[in-house]
Parts: sequence; structure tokens; C-alpha cells
Amino acid sequence: MIKLIHIVFIFSSFISFTGRIALSVFKPSLLQNKLIKIAPHVIDTLLLLSGITLVVQGNWLAGEFGWILSKFILLVAYIGFGVMAMRCSGIKRWIAFVAAVACFISIFIIAITKQGFI
Repeated sequence: MIKLIHIVFIFSSFISFTGRIALSVFKPSLLQNKLIKIAPHVIDTLLLLSGITLVVQGNWLAGEFGWILSKFILLVAYIGFGVMAMRCSGIKRWIAFVAAVACFISIFIIAITKQGFI
């Protein structure tokens, strides 16, 4: 059940991020909506909590856990690039956006294969 919840929040988070990028380009005034400001933080917090719960329940830190550390490092990079994508404009925004999406895809691949770079 927790895994399904985690997966729902993974896709919700990604849709939220890409949606906010689209809004920042096409309808920036909508980004001032209170729900649009708060919802991503709630989604991402629940995503992180469900991920921590999976790690604890699965006892994944007892064995080889380099893949979890790899996911964590990529998560920090994803957050950093996401913030840059939301705050910057022009080519910097799009470079940060592509980097954030690359981090997201890498996290997804590591989650499936359980093979990290550490």
C-alpha cells in the first residue's frame, strides 16, 4: 500500500513541477494562486515521508544501500535544479528544467534497478 501511495506522489510531484513550469511561461499570474503555491510542498513532503517509510519497512539500509544514497543525492540535485527552473528565466530556466528532468529520470531508473552510482 505504501509503495502505491509513493508511486502516486512521484507522478503527482512531477506533474506539479512541469505544470508550474508551463504556468510560469504561459500564465505566470496563476502561480500566485494559494493552492498552486501550497500543493507542491504538501505533495513533495508526502512523497518524502512515503519514501522514508518504504526504506524503513523494507529494511533497505541493512544491506547494500548505495542506490538509496544515489537517489538522495539526485533528489537534492532535482530540488536545486527545480528551484533554478522556477526562479530563472530564458535559457537558464530551460537548462535547469532539463537537468531536473534528467535527475527525475535517473531517480526513477535507480528505483527500478536498485543500482546506484555509489
